[in-house]
Amino acid sequence: MTLIADSGSTKTAWCLTDGQDYAAQFLTAGINPFYTDYKDIIAELKELTRRFPHVVDAVYFYGAGVASPEKAALMKQCCREVFPTATAEAHTDLLGAARALCGHTSGIAGILGTGSNSCFYDGQHIADTVPPCGFILGDEGSGAALGKQLVADFLQRRLPQEIHHAFQAHSKLTKDEILEQVYRKPFPNRFLAAFTTFLHLHQNHPYIHDLLHKSFDNFLTRHIMHYDYARYSLHLLGSVAFHFQHIIKETAGARNIQLGKIEKTAMPGLLLYHKNH
Repeated sequence: MTLIADSGSTKTAWCLTDGQDYAAQFLTAGINPFYTDYKDIIAELKELTRRFPHVVDAVYFYGAGVASPEKAALMKQCCREVFPTATAEAHTDLLGAARALCGHTSGIAGILGTGSNSCFYDGQHIADTVPPCGFILGDEGSGAALGKQLVADFLQRRLPQEIHHAFQAHSKLTKDEILEQVYRKPFPNRFLAAFTTFLHLHQNHPYIHDLLHKSFDNFLTRHIMHYDYARYSLHLLGSVAFHFQHIIKETAGARNIQLGKIEKTAMPGLLLYHKNH
């Protein structure tokens, strides 16, 4: 049996398969070796084994935070400890997105979820990538970046009156509670990204539409236009890409960027990739 994991900042999707059929699919909290230490990763994986009785022969882990050889080695070590008879591979969620979206063909792959990322994929490897830099310095077009702009405009009284009141009613948070979540609590990116629900509800309001358009345009100009976008299509993955795809199509069209696939999750594409691989 093969265990495939697609782990973002917020959640991890798991699928156990024999190559033809699914034995089990489930969700757990995100596992990010950049923030989570060895002991906690082991505990999370051991909790996972209680969900299925099968012997695992191979583990393919794709995750946010597996961006260096050291973090990849840490994830592989954890997987081998919990699944001692299995071979294990650990790769970035960006390679997972590229494999899921492009398979074995070349293309530009992007992630727009809690965070954002992009690369040029040559059909086997990531050949080029523009650093996303996280939600403080970058992550343009991501849920965290969108939420950050919305919350900043709310606190600085830059929202239209009707949107200001709607946001107050939606969030039920005071200024001090927001600042506590952003500056003192863990995972402020997740907190900020949660406000994409509000943005989706009000996406037809001119202020919200403009906020979305500008953030997606920043993603395209700061990241995608560094690749050969005149020759290769852009494929996108993630909840933000999926739910705001009509605005992304407008924005990409204005930049003469050809869009290909837009998928909410990587797992269907990863299952197909590993089946064919």
